[in-house]
Parts: sequence; C-alpha cells; structure tokens
Amino acid sequence: MRRTVPLLAAALAALVGLSPLAPAQAAPAAPAAPSGSPSVAWQPCREDPTADCGTLAVPVDWKNPGGPTIDLALARRKATDPAARVGSLLIDPGGPGGSGVDFALAAGTYFSAELNRRFDIVGFDPRGVARSRPIVCSAELAGQAPYPVIKSQTEFDAWRDFANRLRADCRARTGPLFDHVDSGSVAHDMDAIRAALGEEKLTYYGISYGTLMGQMYAERFPGRVRALALDSNMDHSLGTGPFLYTEAHTAQDSFDEFVKWCGEESRCALRGRDVRAFWASLLDRADRGELRFPGEPDYRLTRLDVIGIAFSAFYGPAWYELAELLVAIDAGAQRPPASAARLAAHAPERRHAGTAPDEVEIPTQVFCEDFRLPVRDYKEYAKHLRRSKAIAPDMELSPAAVSVLAYCLSEPDPIPNPQHRLRVSGTPPLLLGNALHDPATGYVWAVNAAAQIGKEARFVTYEGWGHGIYGRGECTTGAIDDYLISLKPPARGTRCAAVPPEPPATAQNRSRPRPPASPLLPHVPLW
Repeated sequence: MRRTVPLLAAALAALVGLSPLAPAQAAPAAPAAPSGSPSVAWQPCREDPTADCGTLAVPVDWKNPGGPTIDLALARRKATDPAARVGSLLIDPGGPGGSGVDFALAAGTYFSAELNRRFDIVGFDPRGVARSRPIVCSAELAGQAPYPVIKSQTEFDAWRDFANRLRADCRARTGPLFDHVDSGSVAHDMDAIRAALGEEKLTYYGISYGTLMGQMYAERFPGRVRALALDSNMDHSLGTGPFLYTEAHTAQDSFDEFVKWCGEESRCALRGRDVRAFWASLLDRADRGELRFPGEPDYRLTRLDVIGIAFSAFYGPAWYELAELLVAIDAGAQRPPASAARLAAHAPERRHAGTAPDEVEIPTQVFCEDFRLPVRDYKEYAKHLRRSKAIAPDMELSPAAVSVLAYCLSEPDPIPNPQHRLRVSGTPPLLLGNALHDPATGYVWAVNAAAQIGKEARFVTYEGWGHGIYGRGECTTGAIDDYLISLKPPARGTRCAAVPPEPPATAQNRSRPRPPASPLLPHVPLW
C-alpha cells in the first residue's frame, strides 16, 4: 500500500501521541578545526592483512580536550582504483555495540564494486565499543539479570536495584570513559577522524544506530559535511511513551507482513494454517514452560524468547527460515532446520583482546546516555505495556525496546546527550532512507527525522521489508552510491520497489552487518 509521508506521520502521531521532548534550538557551535591534526599510522590488520588498521587518540571528555585520552580503533580498505578515488568514506554499522572495524573488513562484500572503487572505506569502533576501550562488566553479575518484562512492583524494584548494581560495577571496571560514550561525543570523534584522514569535509554512511551519530555530526559540524547517507534512522526526539509505542507498532507491522506473505507463498512452512492462532498457541505454551530450543533440551523458551526470535528474523527478512523454525519449536524437534540455523544461533558473549576472562562487554550504556526514558514505578510501566499490546496484539512489544528500557532504569539525570528535535542548518543535502516495513527503526522514525532536518533532507522510501535499505536492489543502492560519489541527491519523493525475499537455497549471500544482540536476550538484535 502506498502512503504519502505526511499522512503516515500524522497517522502515527495520532496513534502513539508522538511528540518531541524539546523544541528546536540553535545548534551547538562546533569548535575550531584542529590544527596540526595527527595522522593514523596504518599497518596491516591482524584479522586481515589485506586491510589497514590503526588507532587515533581522542580525549575521554571533549569538554576537556587536554585531559586523558583513549585510542579509537580504525580499519581501512583502500579504493580499488586509486586514479578514480574520491576520498575517504567513514562508516558505522549501528548498535550500540556494532564494530566499524569489522564492518570495514567486510566492505568488499557489503558495498558495491563502484563504491569500493571510488573510496577508501574506513570503519571505526566507537568509544566504549569492541577495540575502542569497551564498556566491561562482571560476567557473573550480568548473568543475574532478571526477566526483562516486569510484572509487579516487587520485580520493578528488583530491576532498579540490579540496574544500579550493574551500572556501578561497569563504571568501576571501565573507568572515566563510562560517563562519555554518548553519540554527541562520538560525533566529535568522527570529526577528529576526518581531520586525521586529511579530509576537508566528511563523507559518511551510517546504518541504524549509526544514523544517530551522523545526525549529531550534522548538528555540530554542518560546515564540515560533504555527504551523509543515513540508512534506517533513529529518532532522537522521542520520550518514553512515544519510543515504546512506535517500536511496538513497527514490530507488529513486520509480523502482519509475515502473515500476509505466508498466506500467499506456497513454500511457507505455515501455509494453510491460521498463523495468528498458531502464534498465540506457541506463546501460551512458552508461558507453561513446554517449549525447548531445537537441539538444546535444557534451553526452555520464554514468551519473550519466542517473540525475540520472530523479531530477529524480520531484520532479513528471513521469513522462510522463521516459519520452519517455529514449526520445529512447536513439534519439539531435536535440531533446528538447516535453513534456520542462523536464527537458532545464540549471541556470543562480547569479548575482545584485553578483556578479562570474568568480564563481558555491555555497550548498552551508549543508549542510556542518548535516551532518557524515565518510568516512575510499576503502575506507569504496566500502563506502557498495556498500550503497547493494544498497538501490537500479536508481538505485544518490541523486545529491543523493553530490553534497553530495563537496563537504563538506573541512569541518573541529566544524561550527556538528551533527546531533542534535530537542529540542522547550513549543511549540503543529507540523504535519509528507510524501509516501509522495518522492524527496528520504524518508517515513522525516518519520516520524523527528515521533517526535523527540513529542507536539507532528501528521503528515499524502500517499499519493502527488513532493516537497512542498501543492497536491496539497484534503486536503493544506486541512489546512495550516486549521492556519495557524485553528490547527486535523489529526487524528492523517491520510492524504490520492494524486492521479495528469496528462499534460503537460492538467496544471494551478500554480507549485511548483523546488529549486536541485546545483553538480556540472546536472540534479539538492537539497532
């Protein structure tokens, strides 16, 4: 169904009470460009010697530029045609917690041959993530996390106590950086990287949570933007209710699309069945403790586990695989279907070189410093859940949203980068794109972000499904490539036709960055 952008935004605003937390204000002034900026000492990467790796020292606190520093980890794949090279393209895969170093190492299979030909593609691990001084916490304490969906005031109090203890532990282990991992600080890091690469202006591609970094850069450094391509956008203007309700809406929308597809696709493993009734029965059985993970008799699936498995599959979308896995779970299969193995995989604990054996990386603090989502007590929490379930009768909620909400319950106010309407002025055209049926960064988020940016925004609608529009056919890929290479933004109102998902046996295995998993739920990706 085709919808105009204004009508969709108005409809969702009415549905969830969508409203910004703060009115637009003057954008913060950017500091003077650094003089004598350091360069990066590149060396072959240990993980892949065909790429270059290096580090760049940046202040822990950008308000104290002469204070302690941390080393940001970077990776670079040089342009395959040096004579046609445009410059450096900085990239980030989202998260929070996604590794830009890993993203750059995989750039040859993610980005088009033309983009690889024309740019040095440079990824970085944001501060507090992976190789850039990660936020580390006690693995034993992190493993004591209560069930993420709170059901009473007693559980609410227990969650707040746990979140307080975990926050104190992570802060003590991580050090002063813990208080400075917000996306506003990352924007300053991006400008330091730009200068170290010798670029007068920044060219950037960010997906999912990486779009928030790009939005913050456009606010703070409008005169240093060459091109920003923001794929699957965050909306940094939302308070607690609107955040939860828009997330519930987009999760339900993806479920509705799955049900519709299964009713039309003869190869759907649930074809001919009442998918919604089957789903409801599966959730009820999970509540009774009757479901096991295929091949893991000791892994008893909760209601939220089942919802999380579906939510994760919608990122692809991996509809064929999801249907087969749900049938296997219902039947008590001894092993997951081969086609659905990647949906069955548990998220590995996050550890990198230098992390102690008893520590685990939990980058959720990044989100807590970007989004203040207060909930006073269980009564208010339960109200949010009831409204979310009214919006999403099948999915009930967004697993990603409820997970980070619980983790951030103890975050003190004020936070470093509080929500506000975007304050962008004086940039060249900025390209935003989103799938109409994205399960995580809902279409309305991107529409709202583009409206806040105003005349500088150019918007591409992908009329299909899944998370991330780059690589979903020539229309979306070509629009982003042309913009980044030639600074030619797409025409206003550009819409790209949906590309139906392919069965696993025939699907093209093009690399797509996998968002990091929720620290609470092994099957649930974040942004």
